[in-house]
Amino acid sequence: MGALEFIADFLSIITISLCLILKIPQIINLVKLKSTVGINLYALLLELTSYTVMTCYNYCNNYSLLSYMEYPIILVQQIILIFLVLKYMGFLGMNSFALFGLYIGITGAFVFGLLPKTILAVLAPMCTPISASSKVVQLIEILRTRNSESISVLTWFLSAFTNFTRVFTIYMDSADVTLLVNFSVSVFLSSSIMFSAMYYKHPKRSYF
Repeated sequence: MGALEFIADFLSIITISLCLILKIPQIINLVKLKSTVGINLYALLLELTSYTVMTCYNYCNNYSLLSYMEYPIILVQQIILIFLVLKYMGFLGMNSFALFGLYIGITGAFVFGLLPKTILAVLAPMCTPISASSKVVQLIEILRTRNSESISVLTWFLSAFTNFTRVFTIYMDSADVTLLVNFSVSVFLSSSIMFSAMYYKHPKRSYF
């Protein structure tokens, strides 16, 4: 194994390890405040879509597990996060659980080969604009409310860092252009959200 391959594998392990806790600070912050101010539900759902498609895309193309293991790990955390947001927004109900059942069914169909992976080949390139859109929507929400108290700066720092390491590891493993563009765009937007969240973390109170 060459030095670059060793570094790529080492960064993959670090990335996966960090992804074990990527959304945890956000989840803890949400449970503590019981408030969703500054968090955009549509951004979370777009993120979930991107994570799901990329998990299925990598799995069905038999890419190295180390190069994408963070996706299923983050996926579980994302589902918990969406559940909490729906709960604190008062949107939990039969419709929510029915849609979740549909989501599980479609995802399972891709994983078990019941749906052709050519569909994933079409959907995967769309994940870059979908992922970017989710982050743009979240960024706009912070700028619109000028309040990021419910946003975890640590979560977005970890997101920016892990996306940055993935640019290198994907290049070494498969050099898949779709994945490289996706992660590069994510680095920029995650960093933008992080800095915006830091700036609006303690909004000035208006006494008038």
